Amino acid sequence: MNDQTSEEVIELRVDDIAQLFHTLDPFPFRERDLDREAEEYIIGWARELAGQKAIRIRIHHPDTDLQVKAALELREAFRHYFADRAEATQRDINELFRIGRRSLAIGLAILITCLLVAHFVVGAFVANPLRRLLEESLLILGWVANWRPLEIFLYDWWPLVRRRDLYRRLSQAIIESRPRIDERSPASGSGTQAGSKPERVQSS
Repeated sequence: MNDQTSEEVIELRVDDIAQLFHTLDPFPFRERDLDREAEEYIIGWARELAGQKAIRIRIHHPDTDLQVKAALELREAFRHYFADRAEATQRDINELFRIGRRSLAIGLAILITCLLVAHFVVGAFVANPLRRLLEESLLILGWVANWRPLEIFLYDWWPLVRRRDLYRRLSQAIIESRPRIDERSPASGSGTQAGSKPERVQSS
């Protein structure tokens, strides 16, 4: 997988560079969204790579004038797409923390109210057989109201941060295109047909 000690390499093979992009997107390559399968393929491989090294995405494509010309826009297209995904994920993180702060404020208000009610009201007006039960019930209600904000601040934000950081790494990836001359023609029935999924290339 590595051909340089300072880089991690993702290699894929396509019969048409257009396979990498959403086919219904009318914009030029540099502004198009990546095809869903191509994105999942690249991200799935990128997750396996060491986080300290730069990423190089090496794309093998047919050696035709049209494909070589399209390959010139790959670097900007990948940078634009993954940078946008990183920004969108950061917005999701910000929104999650806003929800967490609001939920925490509501939860703390409920907890304080439950503690006050348990201490003053229940203690003053309820007979002893029910007092313990009501105090425990109010205490449980107060803590349950804080379950969601605690979950947000302790656990929910980690996956989003990892996803954002991965998108940022991919937006800074070195994009390398390698024209290839197919040894087998499509008429032979072998090889990848146009419109198929990108193939993973094993580095030698």
